[in-house]
Amino acid sequence: MALPAIAPYPMPSAGDLPANRVDWKADPSRAVLLVHDLQNYFLSAYRTEESPVTDLLRNVAALKEQAARLGIPVLYTAQPGGQTPAERGLQQDFWGPGLPADEHAAAIADAVAPGPDDTVLTKWKYSGFVRTDLAERMRGLGRDQLVITGVYAHIGVMMTACDAWMRDLQAFLVADAVADFSAEDHAMALRWAAGKCAVVTTTATVFEGK
Repeated sequence: MALPAIAPYPMPSAGDLPANRVDWKADPSRAVLLVHDLQNYFLSAYRTEESPVTDLLRNVAALKEQAARLGIPVLYTAQPGGQTPAERGLQQDFWGPGLPADEHAAAIADAVAPGPDDTVLTKWKYSGFVRTDLAERMRGLGRDQLVITGVYAHIGVMMTACDAWMRDLQAFLVADAVADFSAEDHAMALRWAAGKCAVVTTTATVFEGK
């Protein structure tokens, strides 16, 4: 039930992306950038000097810089360490106890750490909306688009994108700013999201021309 050791794989490029069913365009005046679960614990499953994690962190950092320039709020999700079985719920059955009660393991990776104006939400389930005030914060900011980055693509990232759709919030899944257990899982998440609930895009194009 522990995290797998993730073998390196190439980050998908624009030519690898599935066709989108919708033609939504990300608008800086409507968007929030979400950095999903980029905690040291989850990133420790990767080889830190190889793709996809090197590309992941570089691209998320680039999107954070773009968000700052364009006035886009940045929100983070982060799971707490040392959860009780009651707090874990059914996640315990699939993944065991989760993050240890360790400050470094629970911290966001330094390369994409929150700035003073960013907000970190405590996250409990796959979707970033469950048992958080993510939706309320977005509506309070007058935002109805969620640009999603982070790990893992076929689990929390995909579920958060689907949950956004169910709340009538447009989701944009940034294909080269997420990572997964394998290239196959990563590709599946992109195909599913593009076909069911989101626009799949890239770091270079999500806010192209803005």
